[in-house]
Amino acid sequence: MTGHLHPLTVVTEKIVEYFRPYGFEVITGPEIVTTEENFDSLNIPADHPARAEFDTFYLNDGRSLRAHMTSLYLRTMKDRQPPVRFLFPGRCFRNEATDATHNHTFHQIDGLVIDTEINLGNLIASLEGLLKNLVGESIEFRVRNSYFPFTEPSIELDIKRSGGDWLEMLGAGMVNPNVIRYYGLDPAVYQGYAFGIGLERMLNVAGGVDDVRNNLSGDYRYIGQVK
Repeated sequence: MTGHLHPLTVVTEKIVEYFRPYGFEVITGPEIVTTEENFDSLNIPADHPARAEFDTFYLNDGRSLRAHMTSLYLRTMKDRQPPVRFLFPGRCFRNEATDATHNHTFHQIDGLVIDTEINLGNLIASLEGLLKNLVGESIEFRVRNSYFPFTEPSIELDIKRSGGDWLEMLGAGMVNPNVIRYYGLDPAVYQGYAFGIGLERMLNVAGGVDDVRNNLSGDYRYIGQVK
């Protein structure tokens, strides 16, 4: 009996293999998480407007489906001490209207690094190397300011498409000192960076996939296209 990997698995493994030589450990976790994991520990308290942006699926017991892979940071850091380098691949869930670029179920891979003497230049160099590895050495990219509650400063990284327009690829930034403190660490000693990559978006660029719904379709004609 023969088979092949799903395109999302292919692109996930390419990202993991790029970061593995740098000491990154792959972490998996539950798809049902607590409010503390999904929001509170990430500098998003109950009255923070960013909570509404996630369109979260809540359960009757107060827990929720994870809205982002960042929700696994807290449970992982409870058992670890810096220096740490993690990758968090998996499915996320939000109450999204379904179309060619949005779905209620989507996939991300997050990265988290906490150590001493970590800076924004380390983060940008890591992401530049990843994109060149996945897309090609000739890729043009730009870094611009953004906002995420759990990083400060925050950035977004765009790549230039063949038509000359820019496509947003991922969000990232230096871990907010409030998040560092939540882990029981001193932000005067430890710094970190984090990034979140939408795998469907990466697959669009690296594999030419133009409809995210194909990834959950189970259509063998699609599944065998990206290798």
